[in-house]
Amino acid sequence: MIIIGVCGGSGSGKTTLVHAAKEHLSSDKVSVISQDSFYKQHDSLTFEERCKLNFDHPDAIDYELFTLQLSKLLKSQPIHTPVYSFSEHLRTDQVNVVMPKPIVFVEGILIFAHKGLRNLFSQAIFIDAKQDTRLRRRIERDTRTRGRTEDEVKSRFAETIIPMHNQHIEPYKQTADHIFDNDPDDLSRLSSFCNLLDKVVK
Repeated sequence: MIIIGVCGGSGSGKTTLVHAAKEHLSSDKVSVISQDSFYKQHDSLTFEERCKLNFDHPDAIDYELFTLQLSKLLKSQPIHTPVYSFSEHLRTDQVNVVMPKPIVFVEGILIFAHKGLRNLFSQAIFIDAKQDTRLRRRIERDTRTRGRTEDEVKSRFAETIIPMHNQHIEPYKQTADHIFDNDPDDLSRLSSFCNLLDKVVK
């Protein structure tokens, strides 16, 4: 089994690239796990209190559960990952079943920030994109799928996302096995990423 960690800043295009890679390499051979499934459960807090949490800091991630589940996959055991609600900032009652397959992608902004998790990756790929590109993509996504206004997205990006990116994401770029420039918005980037993966999984 090959576990490929795909990290990069918020809005760098990780999810789009990983799902394109899954189709390219064949869905029968690939499983995908998202860091989004492993935000800590804060059901003892009120909604207002949960909204004030810093979800771009490593402390927001349940790395204990994350590493436990990846370790089970490495033993060829299926796992049940939580389903997280970004509108409520809570895990739902649902789970996703992830089957052990020859290739497992793990994607997220903070997956390189935990040594124990990072050590489980066979290959580490950092997705690079300029700050203004990432902000534009965040605005497009969050206003469309998460019910946030453009001003809300810009404010959080400036106050939280950029400082956390500089402290907990960017430093790990140079430790990755591969750095992929995903700044341009064109279909050729998908093809280029798939070409990179063809070399990685040989």
